[in-house]
Amino acid sequence: MKTAIFGFSGSGKTDLFMALAGPEIGTNNRAMVKVPEPRLEPLAKLFKPQKLTQTEIEYLDIPGGGGKGQGLGPRVLNEIRPYDCLLAVLDGFSGVNDPEEQWQAIEMDLIISDLAVVEKKLDRIAMDKKKARHLVDAKEEELLIRVREMLEAEQPVRKDPSLAQAPELRGFCFLSAKPILYAWNVSEDQIGQVKLPEEEIGQVHLAVSAKLEREMRELTDEEELQMFMDDLGIKESALDRVISRTYHLLGLITFLTAGEKEVRAWPLKKGATAPEAAGVIHSDLQKGFIRAEVLSWDDFLKYQDFKRAKEQGALRLEGKEYIVQDGDIITFRFNV
Repeated sequence: MKTAIFGFSGSGKTDLFMALAGPEIGTNNRAMVKVPEPRLEPLAKLFKPQKLTQTEIEYLDIPGGGGKGQGLGPRVLNEIRPYDCLLAVLDGFSGVNDPEEQWQAIEMDLIISDLAVVEKKLDRIAMDKKKARHLVDAKEEELLIRVREMLEAEQPVRKDPSLAQAPELRGFCFLSAKPILYAWNVSEDQIGQVKLPEEEIGQVHLAVSAKLEREMRELTDEEELQMFMDDLGIKESALDRVISRTYHLLGLITFLTAGEKEVRAWPLKKGATAPEAAGVIHSDLQKGFIRAEVLSWDDFLKYQDFKRAKEQGALRLEGKEYIVQDGDIITFRFNV
């Protein structure tokens, strides 16, 4: 759940990072940011727990690179490669740069960087074939050739999920295969006016005023913050949308656990099974998994009580093959 925030120098990415991280972050360039989860509150009212815990995303602020016509540069590209998700900030406020041109330049930088990686590996494979054909992984070679064809057509790998998620290619950490959120950093009066590109597979665009969001985050008094927002006609912070979109780009859903000690949201890869969800909490729960007692979020809203839900047959016992759904409230039965 790690996301790299990057962009060209002067794009305002540090303002966005500081808005996400809060003023207490100081000079640190790494922050754990809580994911908004409104479903915790109704459970908290019912259980009155000692503790309420949200899921988190780790953001890293990568120092700016390059500039107009210069590209991001190898340092930035190398630093963002290990991360699961990318958040690119585009300068739409200074009037000096065209955010659409920056977006296209970043896409091309990612593609060119990946193409260099592919060609280097395919050259090595060609040399290995001359030595001994058994040294070559035919499946890997086939996939790499498909990747090269996409990149040469100036298409990011993320557009083909079967390639982007292929286990054989995981070690290459292709940049254009990573999900990416483009934050168009504009002035507050442009947020509702900027025309954003349409969403594509693994690529989302949002308009945000990073400077404004940072100023709002620095207001710790709730009343003062509300007055500030009212004066500017702002109904909600854009940060929640940035965080939520990042979370979904990471391919995550949320399941919930509830009790008197703690009501908690847990992150889980979409499509994961009940034992895998148990493993998110603790590896022993996955090893000793027996059953999952599951109440869907819609059924919880309908009955507002676990006892009533059980009487109506809505509280279900699920086995090892059950695919966890977003919002499921789960109690795991296990034997260590």
